[in-house]
Amino acid sequence: MKKTVFALAIIILLLSACNLPGQSAPVETLPAPADQTLPPGSPCGDGACNGPENAQNCPQDCGSSPALPVTSAPPASAPPAELQPAGADNTFWVTNPTSGAKLYVQVFYPNDWNGTAALPTLVLVPGGIAESDPQRAAHLSGQGFLVIIFDADGRGRSEGTEDYNGYITQDGLAAVITAATSLPGLDTARYGLVSYSYGVTAASGALSRYPDLPIDFYIDWEGPVDRNYTTTGCGPNRAEGIQWQPCSDNAWWSEREAVNFIGAVDVPYQRVQSQSDHVQPNNNHAIDILNAAVAGDVPWVRLNEYPPNQTYDVNNPPAMLEDALDKQIDVVIARYAEYIMAEVLSGLK
Repeated sequence: MKKTVFALAIIILLLSACNLPGQSAPVETLPAPADQTLPPGSPCGDGACNGPENAQNCPQDCGSSPALPVTSAPPASAPPAELQPAGADNTFWVTNPTSGAKLYVQVFYPNDWNGTAALPTLVLVPGGIAESDPQRAAHLSGQGFLVIIFDADGRGRSEGTEDYNGYITQDGLAAVITAATSLPGLDTARYGLVSYSYGVTAASGALSRYPDLPIDFYIDWEGPVDRNYTTTGCGPNRAEGIQWQPCSDNAWWSEREAVNFIGAVDVPYQRVQSQSDHVQPNNNHAIDILNAAVAGDVPWVRLNEYPPNQTYDVNNPPAMLEDALDKQIDVVIARYAEYIMAEVLSGLK
């Protein structure tokens, strides 16, 4: 009898380990390769990702951060805001309704704009905690876009205190997006948001928390999607760089992890990812956020030029863009924006 029970237990364990047809095992539960097995006595479970521990052999200490809910309910509507002239041509102030800080906004029109034609429009969110990039805006306006850039709280010419792309930064971005709809030439039917690197946090947070923002699509270039990729000390994915807040501060990070916002974004989402990430030792974070987007409510999700709405496996990743394209990233983003406007938006209406 004992032998029968033991045999049945073995069979059940084997069946539960198999990936049966029609079922897909979550990436984080896949077993570690044999050469990544922890040696005896390794302190897995002590809260620190040290030495040979990694996301596969010790998910307790090194795995992706748990999905943390947005701690405030999405507002019923985007914050009211208006453009106030800032002196120079096409420069404005927009007040962040949460902090009260005046945010500096600059607008770029194509040189050949006739003053009346409706223009496809892009709002750019810079990487890291950098101020806006007029040179990048000029490149994209040269390709036929009306381009809007801004300095978040505590950056550049703006007032306020640095918020590291948390709710205050997101609220300011939402105000800029809303206020900019009064600009001459802005086509609200072709109005896109583009984020670079850590700008993914402010962009995805604003779109998910303010679902009625007048944005039609979102393009993300190589954004680090959670604390494991954003800051030093959370695991092997960011071995060098910065540490704004300890990894254990869940309340702080719950405002700043794009992977937990992206599923609530209700516009087409395009991820742009090179084979060699501009910061990370791998590009697994692209797979993390794409899978979260497909699992959520995002109506159209695409990685580079692959077919849309696919999920991916970090243990068998797809080839990414050639690294040389990073030097032409504004051209790549313009091409993807044009594709979404021409081929995707009409099919979702």
